[in-house]
This record gives sequence, C-alpha cells and structure tokens, in this order.
Amino acid sequence: MIDCMILGDSIAVGTHQHRPECVAYAKSGINSSQWNRQNSNKKLDANTVIISLGSNDHAGVRTLWELEQLRARVESARVFWILPAIKPDVQDMVRIVARDHGDVILPIPNLQADKVHPSGAGYKKLAEQTR
Repeated sequence: MIDCMILGDSIAVGTHQHRPECVAYAKSGINSSQWNRQNSNKKLDANTVIISLGSNDHAGVRTLWELEQLRARVESARVFWILPAIKPDVQDMVRIVARDHGDVILPIPNLQADKVHPSGAGYKKLAEQTR
C-alpha cells in the first residue's frame, strides 16, 4: 500500500511540495466534479490521504455529492481534509463528509493575501500536521 496520497486542487499541489514523498493527484484550478471525472480510474488506497477540494466549486457543482463520491473510494487509516478558506457553504459540506467518516479537518493556516491559499509557512504547517 502507498504510504501517503494527496488529492485535489492548487492547495493540494502546494501541500505536495512540502510532502514530496506522497503520491499526488492534484491540479490547480480543478473543482471536485472535474477531479472525480479525471481520476475515476485511480485506486485511492494509502495509509494517509490528504484531500483539498471545494475551493473551485461553483453553483453548477454538486459539491456534497462529489465529495461523498470521492470519499467512498478512499481506503485509508487516516484521512485529512484541508478546509477551504472561502465559501462557508462548501466548508460545511467538507465538515459533513469528514464527520461522517471520522476524518480530520485542517483549517488553512497563514493565508496569503488572496485569502485562499496558505503562505509557505502555512503549507509547511499543513505538511507537519499530516505526518
């Protein structure tokens, strides 16, 4: 089994830079629906899985359904969700999925000026919290 896997958007890309030992299926700008379509053939089994999705979701994305579909495919002893810094409705959906599966939620520390992405120190802290 893979030790560590990172799934998601640009925040997942940045987290992977601080956890290069992890396998990453991450792409900047991707929303949860796109991620599920593009990665439907991937086996999502790892000792630790880190997920960052939702920041790029919009009204046309069924976020809760997409996140539930993704989580149903994940087989892991430990799952961490990086909570989007924006979109309170999406934050609530991430919390629901994480709660239903006993996963850990990590708020984004040390935001950049864009109020979306972590700073370098924020990415470093996220990486440390997932070890």
